[in-house]
Amino acid sequence: MRLLVATTNRDKLREIRSLLSETGIELITLHDLTPIPEPEETGATFADNARLKAHYYAAASGVMTVAEDSGLVIDALDGDPGVRSARFLRSDASYPERFAEIFRRLNARPERGRAARFVCAVTVVDTGQIVFETIGTVEGEITDRPRGSSGFGYDPIFYYPPYRSTLAEVSEIEKLAVAHRGQAFRALASWLLAKQHHG
Repeated sequence: MRLLVATTNRDKLREIRSLLSETGIELITLHDLTPIPEPEETGATFADNARLKAHYYAAASGVMTVAEDSGLVIDALDGDPGVRSARFLRSDASYPERFAEIFRRLNARPERGRAARFVCAVTVVDTGQIVFETIGTVEGEITDRPRGSSGFGYDPIFYYPPYRSTLAEVSEIEKLAVAHRGQAFRALASWLLAKQHHG
């Protein structure tokens, strides 16, 4: 059984590989295939974009495909950066630039608090059909400055209260135990194992 993991993000790939390692499934990546142009991510929600990417890459590759769309949702910013998390400000902005803009906007609205969550929507498409979907979410708040050097993306500004630290201040194992992508891909791993077991 082969599964195409439709992401070019090396950090995400590393996490996904570790989360699916016990399934014994052969994971292939976009780097293993003839280059496929990226689709426009036009969805209004993470689930829309995950479905769009899974359908697109499954059709282009002919392989069962998992796609994810994930990002940071900040209540005080009306849900921004949201589905535009990877393109927030502009597609080539650095994360320190993005953090600075988020802090600037939050500091302008102190009464609205700093509640935030990471969301990860996962969709699997096989022969044109959606065969599995899930959404993982982790609740936290935005710090007043970046903290920690592990993790990636918005992890240094995402404070997870039960750990009393940001997701960039803990090990990858601790992060994946609670984080949105960990939840979503553990659910996928259970589904894959059951699917293999039942043929």
